[in-house]
Amino acid sequence: MAEENAPQQQSYGSSGGGGGPRSSGPGGGSPGGRPGGPAKRGKRNFIRKKKVCRFCVDKADFIDYKKAEILAPFIQERGKILPRRMTGTCARHQRWLTVAIKRAQNIALLPFAAEL
Repeated sequence: MAEENAPQQQSYGSSGGGGGPRSSGPGGGSPGGRPGGPAKRGKRNFIRKKKVCRFCVDKADFIDYKKAEILAPFIQERGKILPRRMTGTCARHQRWLTVAIKRAQNIALLPFAAEL
């Protein structure tokens, strides 16, 4: 009886043993090969829209630290500066933006952190 159960447990797992934390055995994962369920049939055709630098579109040569209303959307509630991958600004303007935000914070035009 024990010999009959052994081949079923071995065929349930993934390829070639190993027994590590990523291998799907009798207790973890599913027989479909994916940890969350059976394998997906079709791929999603999602094309991400390229983010465009707001300052390049306006052809800004200088980011003025005195205009807090322009700088405010680039700061989180906690006072952190948003990264390029979230805002879509280019590297050059992100550097200028960082300097402008820090200057505006130092003269109290922008908060260092949110009020709790």
